[in-house]
Amino acid sequence: MDGVEQTNESWRILIVEDDERLADLTREYLENNGLTVSLETHGGAAVERIRNEQPDLVVLDLMLPGEDGLSICRRVRPFFNGPIIMLTARTDDLDQVLGLEMGADDYIGKPVQPRVLLARIRAMLRRVETSPVSGQETSGEEPVRLQFNDLVVDRSMREAWLSDESIDLTSAEFDLLWLLASNAGRVLSREEIFTALRGIEYDGQDRSIDVRVSRIRPKIGDDPIHPRRIKTVRSKGYLFVKEA
Repeated sequence: MDGVEQTNESWRILIVEDDERLADLTREYLENNGLTVSLETHGGAAVERIRNEQPDLVVLDLMLPGEDGLSICRRVRPFFNGPIIMLTARTDDLDQVLGLEMGADDYIGKPVQPRVLLARIRAMLRRVETSPVSGQETSGEEPVRLQFNDLVVDRSMREAWLSDESIDLTSAEFDLLWLLASNAGRVLSREEIFTALRGIEYDGQDRSIDVRVSRIRPKIGDDPIHPRRIKTVRSKGYLFVKEA
């Protein structure tokens, strides 16, 4: 492990997983790689654990005793803005889409390879710390605040406002909004977006970007049916319009 990776020792991870053996093995691996990890095995207790502990990131199993992961994700989003990675033993797209619609930032199919989980956790937390990098080439420093009429997006605060009212965005939604807004006027392909936000190649099947765009649109005052701010460009990707 190199020196860069050792800087994550202060990151606190909560794993919500009812398979205690799997959870213990995962915790041991993550802790051996510099993370601080706590466990919760019962879905019914997870909401209060997240509320009280406010971890940097939650790894949340879909199927849990007491309360399932989708319900937990939906309930914690009003008071928890950190990343949530959902684990699912199912390969059904519907489960993955529902997880994203409930506010999950990423999902990984089970059985989970600890190295893959560690890489996803690190990538997601580093994005939160540093904010996403715009795809635009600039000669000077990138702006930290963008304004489009009544919409303001601030990278340093990781917040956005519409008509001076704060917009409730998950970490992944903010990352996507900033990426699109900082490239206003340029069509970004799903491949570009996927690589910039998740650090892995787009497989042509993942629908997470589309789901997030559909969640962001009404939050920024866009018409979900006939969007004017974030437009879908057929067969190409998405375009953030400067003057909508």
